[in-house]
Amino acid sequence: MAEDPESGGEKSEDASSRKLGKAREEGQVAKSNEIPSVFVLMGGVVALWASAFYIYNNILEVFHYNFNFTRIPDFTRFEMVHLLAFHGWKMLLMCLPLFAGVYVVALLSNVAQVGFAISWKAVEPKFSKLNPINGFKQKFSSRAVVEMVKNLVKIGVISLVAYYAIKGDLDNITRLYDNSIGQILLFMLKISFWIFIKVCLIMMVVALLDYAYQKWKFLEDQKMTKKEVKDETKQTEGDPIVKSRIRQLQHEAARKRMMADVPKADVVVTNPTRLAVALKYDGKTMDAPRVVAKGAGAVAKNIRKIARENNVPLVEDKQLARNLYSHVDIGGEVPIEYYQAVAELLAYVYKLKNSQ
Repeated sequence: MAEDPESGGEKSEDASSRKLGKAREEGQVAKSNEIPSVFVLMGGVVALWASAFYIYNNILEVFHYNFNFTRIPDFTRFEMVHLLAFHGWKMLLMCLPLFAGVYVVALLSNVAQVGFAISWKAVEPKFSKLNPINGFKQKFSSRAVVEMVKNLVKIGVISLVAYYAIKGDLDNITRLYDNSIGQILLFMLKISFWIFIKVCLIMMVVALLDYAYQKWKFLEDQKMTKKEVKDETKQTEGDPIVKSRIRQLQHEAARKRMMADVPKADVVVTNPTRLAVALKYDGKTMDAPRVVAKGAGAVAKNIRKIARENNVPLVEDKQLARNLYSHVDIGGEVPIEYYQAVAELLAYVYKLKNSQ
């Protein structure tokens, strides 16, 4: 596996979806140029077959126009312009169905491979592309070698198919001089059609193999080093140190809010020194008593201190303190199984307040 000198390390990790998305924005996708080529060829064959009669009639009109010797042509400027306009218009009419079919097929074959996406970065001018050294390296890269082999295969296939197709009808070709112009055209279209069909079938296999190679090569090129994965994780999810600091600040803010609610509590249940749970109950707004603050160790000590400073009663009940601390979150209501114990505790506190 190749090493990336810029990022430091071996590219051993699969590309993340974020990196693949960035590559797509820059116009870098796993795409085979052979698939559009094959489908363009097939689309051209189909368009040619569908419009063969239409093209045939237009060619006959051109032939009749040019080889009609009922008058001697006068090659004036006007006549030359007229000839050029006539032949240009007929050529456009004959090619238009073929070009339209080829364009639609080429567009659909590319969209089928990579989806519909417009990348403006891919068409931006880059002066780095004018570097002759980089261009020389690309000419002798592994990708260039594959492209050269692929092109040689295509040329060889097309040449062989054309050769054997013509060789098989060589006897018929030598006798074409006895046929009419229409029959010669039909014969040429028939030979061309079967050459296209055979070439398409063979090139389809080449295109599928090339697509598999291009996809593999693209994913290999997009692989990341462990350092790149770590850096990307920091960018997307945040630096672990920063995240830890944020969590710490959030806990401190929550603790301050919790401590601000201790003076509002009706009673603080203690363990007596390790745990402290502050309870509050308002029959008008609450369905059950709620835990407004709780803590262990230093936090419990701070809760007890604030409670004493604000004359909130401290009641020792080891079992109740342990249960409330373990099973009730801050802001949560006391579970029904502790109603009896909490009710007795609150009744004792209210009686104590009334007696003062």
